[in-house]
Amino acid sequence: QVQLAESGGGLVQPGESLRLSCGVSGNIERIDLMRWFRQREGTERELVARLTSSGFTNVIESVKGRFAISRDEAENRFYLQVNNLKREDTAVYVCSADIVADPGGRLLTYWGQGTQVTVGS
Repeated sequence: QVQLAESGGGLVQPGESLRLSCGVSGNIERIDLMRWFRQREGTERELVARLTSSGFTNVIESVKGRFAISRDEAENRFYLQVNNLKREDTAVYVCSADIVADPGGRLLTYWGQGTQVTVGS
């Protein structure tokens, strides 16, 4: 059973940083596309950053220069470094990955439960 679990969220002040982590556990043959989404109150979930298995990354325009996605392949973990946080970054951050669990198995999308990031009092 593949599971994703986020950690690293919290309450911070504007301008501060956090490192969000997404741990992938279970039987894993291959991890392809890795993504971080966020959902701000009253809005739809939006894709914030993505990382391909070949190392290509991109982030949305509003967080360029402040957010970065990376991976620790040995640990089956990927990260979202969030710097110079702004009040509008307050959201639940959710990780997702496309994973093949078994040799010859199907590529499926898995989701974490989310971690809350709150910027400001």
